[in-house]
Amino acid sequence: MNVRIKFRKYGCLKFIGHLDVMRYFQKAMRRAELPVCYSEGYSPHMIMSFASPLGVGLTSDGEYLDVRMENPPASQEALSRLNAVMAEGIEVLSFKALPEKSGNAMASVAAADYEVRFRPGYGPKDGWQERFRTFMEKTSIPVIKEGKKGPRELDIRPMVYGWQVLGEVICLQVSAGSAGNLKPELLLQAFADSEGVELPPHALLVHRKELYMDQGEEGTRSLIPLEALGEEIGRA
Repeated sequence: MNVRIKFRKYGCLKFIGHLDVMRYFQKAMRRAELPVCYSEGYSPHMIMSFASPLGVGLTSDGEYLDVRMENPPASQEALSRLNAVMAEGIEVLSFKALPEKSGNAMASVAAADYEVRFRPGYGPKDGWQERFRTFMEKTSIPVIKEGKKGPRELDIRPMVYGWQVLGEVICLQVSAGSAGNLKPELLLQAFADSEGVELPPHALLVHRKELYMDQGEEGTRSLIPLEALGEEIGRA
């Protein structure tokens, strides 16, 4: 059975990278004595995959990994066992069985929600909220993005699916995943450039709220959280 696990990452653990998070969960699975399946061959490893690696320094309430298990425990028991072995900074939020032949978390990601704040003293001048609203009314936001084949111009405006400004917080829903991935930092850098403001490294506080899959027909978009595909595992 494939199981989808949702977790949050916060506090000091926001400074550990994706590979360390992967190793962290491998150890946590063993300590929680969960029946994880292993690959075959000379170097067996746990069969697991993560939805979308979170950048170092970012926090999140919506991280996901899929794990193959043999006769997993009930969801509530698994949550208790996992959180009992977790260090402060990672908390498991849900543990759900996936339908047969469902795509893995990494291949399913289509969009993400973010909350972005400027660190005190690093943002644009007072009243930036109204200027940001004007900036987002543009039909095109061209940026130069570095890629494997060198820099190229890209219009990122179609990759922003939704946005609003709530006080000092910018709420964004943007394209994510293999088909097109927009980092909030790139959008905010474009806004800062339009303001004539230099945006130094670490000027932004970025928090990922959720990851979505798209169940819409071709040409339409119907986003649901990745955990919505799974079902709670009850006691036998």
